[in-house]
Amino acid sequence: MSATATLWFTGLPGSGKSAVARAVEKTLALAGLRVLCLELDARRKAYFPNPAYSEAERNEAYRLIAEEAAKVARADTYDLILLDASAPKRAMRDYARRLLPRFAEVHVRCSLATAMAREAARPEGLVMAGLYAKAMLRKTTGRDFPGLGQVIGVDVPFEEDPAAECLLDAEHLSVEACRDAVLAFLRAWLPRALAPRLEGLPPAP
Repeated sequence: MSATATLWFTGLPGSGKSAVARAVEKTLALAGLRVLCLELDARRKAYFPNPAYSEAERNEAYRLIAEEAAKVARADTYDLILLDASAPKRAMRDYARRLLPRFAEVHVRCSLATAMAREAARPEGLVMAGLYAKAMLRKTTGRDFPGLGQVIGVDVPFEEDPAAECLLDAEHLSVEACRDAVLAFLRAWLPRALAPRLEGLPPAP
């Protein structure tokens, strides 16, 4: 059985899950752990070079990233895999849980209003800028935005898992505080051979 552990960072777009995942990744690397971060927004472009932005394609993307993580875990070349993907349906995360023997969900939780405000300030990048505003405009006026798929929180709900192993209050906590909460969780959850390497570790710059 693979010893690789997997953390799935999930939450609304704009919740801060990518920032928290990156902060955790940097700190784990400082501890000398072998870490791979799979970000869905980047992987999706590899899965679908000519995206249709359909619901079926979205479901397929989450299946593919879960299976990619499982393949990496079986190779045992990493200590941890970090998955950065909203995955609005619990079934999407449950599928990964079934594939990965050592799996935990990190729910970066905040209100939709907070997520919308944070996302509005985000520049264009892997994700279309103004995601929520465009989704709301489409919903109220019918205006089409090419390349804009279903937006979580507006077009489709986010299904919370009350059994998520690590819940972060991103409404009130900073990225650094959320990072430290994940590290505290990891100290208790990781195998004995890995957890001690996190003790006394300074935060990533």
